[in-house]
Amino acid sequence: MKKSVVTAVLLAAAAVAATPALAHPGHADTGLAAGMLHPLTGLDHLLAMLAAGIWSARQRVASGTPFRDPSLAQRLALPAAFLAMMGAGAAAGALGLQVPGLEGGIALTVLLMGVLIACAVRLPTWAGAAMLGVFAVLHGNAHGLELPQLTSAAGYLIGSALLLAGGRVLGKLPGARFAGAAIAAAGAGLLAL
Repeated sequence: MKKSVVTAVLLAAAAVAATPALAHPGHADTGLAAGMLHPLTGLDHLLAMLAAGIWSARQRVASGTPFRDPSLAQRLALPAAFLAMMGAGAAAGALGLQVPGLEGGIALTVLLMGVLIACAVRLPTWAGAAMLGVFAVLHGNAHGLELPQLTSAAGYLIGSALLLAGGRVLGKLPGARFAGAAIAAAGAGLLAL
């Protein structure tokens, strides 16, 4: 069986196993280590970070030629925008401000990112950064509400950066579109909860 099919099956199985309790367990621990592990403890956050990395790795920058390979700065623009806006959302959450419809919005980001990957949607860098920024504010807001301490915030930004980097590696594999379909299915499952 191809690796891409196995990956898709595993992600789909994870979506079926998703429950609200798995999505946001209690967070008694705080600090850098707790923050770094936080994006791994909820299926919604885990899949969103991986999906953002996968999708950003599959983008090309429109220029004088139809699509050219992006420069290092352009390759980092989308993950950097995601992390910056995640930090802004986390700061708002730490101050007690909650985005309305947060849980549904987070699940919707997982669904939409999966669809974008599965359908190989490409956007100009500015549009991709804006879209990922909105998605990241939601995820950051949830993190900030759950772990408002500064050391925890540094931890989940590091953990999220590592997941984005892992997603970028996955995005270069031939079966990334199958993974996108599985992520979309997981997002649909999360919305149904």
